[in-house]
Amino acid sequence: MKKSGFFLLVLTLVTSLATISLSSFSKAEQVCKVTDPTGTPLNVRNRPNGKVINALRNGREVHIHETANDSQGRSWAKVGGYYNGEYRIWGWVIREFISCYDN
Repeated sequence: MKKSGFFLLVLTLVTSLATISLSSFSKAEQVCKVTDPTGTPLNVRNRPNGKVINALRNGREVHIHETANDSQGRSWAKVGGYYNGEYRIWGWVIREFISCYDN
């Protein structure tokens, strides 16, 4: 009796966790794009407020992997995306120049 009760408890927990995980996948994924109001390519840096290593044009679709604030309190986002069919992490950009929408 004890084994079957324990088995049912474990089965219930696993089923609950699977349901929670699957429901998070069903949510609409956010699409983010570069929206720099200056119209110039957005500088990409090796760290928040670090060395410029690249630039992204307005309209480029990106995924935000991480966010952080620099010593001046500005919000930064570590972004990546597809280029020539390959996914890359580009680096850090000022967060306010990335706009995200529900897909």
